[in-house]
Amino acid sequence: MRGLERAVGWVVRGAGALGGVLTLSCVALIAYAVGMRYLLGQPVPWTDKVAGWLVVGVVMLASPEAQRRFEHIGVDIARERLGPRLVRLVHLVGTLSVALVAALLLQAGIEMVEFSRMVGMMTDLEGVPAWWIQALMPVGAALLLLVAACQSLLLLLGVEPEYLPDGDSETLPRDPLARAE
Repeated sequence: MRGLERAVGWVVRGAGALGGVLTLSCVALIAYAVGMRYLLGQPVPWTDKVAGWLVVGVVMLASPEAQRRFEHIGVDIARERLGPRLVRLVHLVGTLSVALVAALLLQAGIEMVEFSRMVGMMTDLEGVPAWWIQALMPVGAALLLLVAACQSLLLLLGVEPEYLPDGDSETLPRDPLARAE
C-alpha cells in the first residue's frame, strides 16, 4: 500500500511543481502587463485573461497536493474531542467526501470540454480554443480523485496515510514558509 501512496505522491508533486511554474508565469505576466501599461503607456489587453487562466491552472494542479498533505480546512477542535476510532471515521468520511466532489468535478469538466469542442467554442484570444483552458478542470479533478481515493483506501485498510494529522501535532501549518520560519 505504501508503494501506491508513494506513486500517487510522485504524480501529485509533479502536478504541484507544474502549478508552481504556472504561479511564476502568472507573476511574470502581471509584471509585464504592469510595465507595459504604466511604464510604456501601452496596455496589453490579453494579459488579464491569460493570468486568470493561469490561476485556474494553479488551483487545479495544487489542490491535490494540499489534499495529500491534509492541509485543507479542518475543524481541529471537534476532532480533539473525539476518540481515536471516531477520528479515523471522520478522516475517512472527509476523504470520501473529497473523492465524491472530485468525481463530480471530473464528470462536469469532461462534459464541459466535450461541449466546447463540439460547438467549436473559442476564447477571446484569437486561435485559442476554450477547451484548452477548460481541460485543466478534469485534469485537476482526476488528480484530486486519485489522492482522495488512495487516502480512503488506506484508511479503510487500517493504514495511516502520510501526513494524516494526529491530535498531538501542532495546529500551525507544517509548511515552514507558512509559519514564516
